[in-house]
Amino acid sequence: MRNSLFILLFGLLISLSSCRSDFDFQPSTGGLTFSKDTVYLDTVFTNIGSSTYRLKVYNKSDTDISIPKIQLAKGTSSKYRMMIDGLTGEDADASGFGEGKIFNNVELLAKDSMYIFIETTASILDANPTDFLYTDKIEFHNISGAPQTVDLVTLIQDAVFIYPNRPIDTGIKETLSLNGIPSDIEGHELSGSLLNWTNEKPYVVYGFALVPNGTVLNIEQGTKVHFHANSGLIIDKLGTLNINGQLSDYDAEGIVTLDKEVRFEGDRLEPFFEDVPAQWFGVINFSLNNNVIEHLTLKNATLGIFNAPLDIDAPYITKLDISNSQIYNCSNIGILSRGSEINGSNLVINFSGQANIACTYGGTYNFTHCTFNNNWSSSKQVAVLLNDYLETDTALYVNNPINVFNFTNCIVYGSNQNEIFIEQKGTNPFSYNFTNCLIKVNNTNNNPLYPPTNTTNYNVGCKIATNSSIFNPKFKDVNKNQLNLLEDSAAIGFGITSSVTNDILGNPRTTSIDLGAYQYIP
Repeated sequence: MRNSLFILLFGLLISLSSCRSDFDFQPSTGGLTFSKDTVYLDTVFTNIGSSTYRLKVYNKSDTDISIPKIQLAKGTSSKYRMMIDGLTGEDADASGFGEGKIFNNVELLAKDSMYIFIETTASILDANPTDFLYTDKIEFHNISGAPQTVDLVTLIQDAVFIYPNRPIDTGIKETLSLNGIPSDIEGHELSGSLLNWTNEKPYVVYGFALVPNGTVLNIEQGTKVHFHANSGLIIDKLGTLNINGQLSDYDAEGIVTLDKEVRFEGDRLEPFFEDVPAQWFGVINFSLNNNVIEHLTLKNATLGIFNAPLDIDAPYITKLDISNSQIYNCSNIGILSRGSEINGSNLVINFSGQANIACTYGGTYNFTHCTFNNNWSSSKQVAVLLNDYLETDTALYVNNPINVFNFTNCIVYGSNQNEIFIEQKGTNPFSYNFTNCLIKVNNTNNNPLYPPTNTTNYNVGCKIATNSSIFNPKFKDVNKNQLNLLEDSAAIGFGITSSVTNDILGNPRTTSIDLGAYQYIP
């Protein structure tokens, strides 16, 4: 019986082998089809590698084919590189890594497809000087005639690159470590022309750009700054930051015609990275000078702005004035401040992993016409967090002598029931004042609008939204960071007169004063 079964299986194998013809690959005569005629690799900075893009190639015939050659039209000098079904091409080196320019005798089964993965690293000098495009073609050769082609196109953007040139000094490292921030960082101490950032070219920062003591970093209107992963900007104790953005020009339909704001974001320019958090670290302000931020959009950081003194044991007052600015998609906190002084007006913060704004270890804070909305997908996130202490692994710091938190004409809202959290552990006076604000908070045991010990006025003329059906501010599109008010918003006409007479878009607050950074425009 066993012998009979063996003979049967052996005969079946011979039969299958003799019938197979799918290993008989015929030279391609053309007729391939492609998922796209042109692969656009989006914008990249000069000499910075792109993301990987994909092209699918189809053999819709009934014949197994061998494509004699697939290559880049510019050959080995091309700035593009390819990988085809895991292969790196004929020019691969001994380690298996190559430039992926030329591939010979690429086999493709009948009614099958294959993927080609494409990347580029090119200089502005490689691009067309009139439009800054770098182009090439993928050629698919055959035995019948001219090769089939797919175009490759990418825009190369020139930039000013700032690379780390020394370790950050010990004092700053210790403070970073104290506050839970990675301290093993290197930076570039700005000097000379690098203390004046202009809008002529974007800036790309690797590591941390450091504004040293006794210097001022001026950033002019329209400047675009891109930070690499885990990079950021540090202002030292006696340094100064001035961000001088202006209101952009708009057409009748609200489209920007001249972008005058300053932008801080990551260095990946592809559309996929448009709203991805934690692409870079953030701005760290240790300065006791008058630091000013005007018309800045900061997005996709880990911690948008960290405002704190260098020395917690012998603190000084770190200062920041921020107005007409937006902070979006920070994986940790939009603004984290400790024992400092911040004046904010027409400030918009949306989507933060823990809090839009966290004013901790006391200090003096004044926010007028600000919109703090947090729709991060977490049950623990809040829009506003206030407390008078700093707790580390080894110590609890409390009793800051100054604990004043003023909010006027603000919106504090989000996707959770309680979007504000207030906590006191010290015994010094703790004053938080919400005047004509719209606040989302439910009447739970931890309702922060019931004052802890030693507090003063805390809720004057506010609208308390206990759920999303009551006093909803009705934003235009939270997911697109459009926090403009719709016509049925509960924030319309509820504000009181203040010194902030225009909204973030320059619209006057005259007959009706609306809450938040945006005035409703019919």
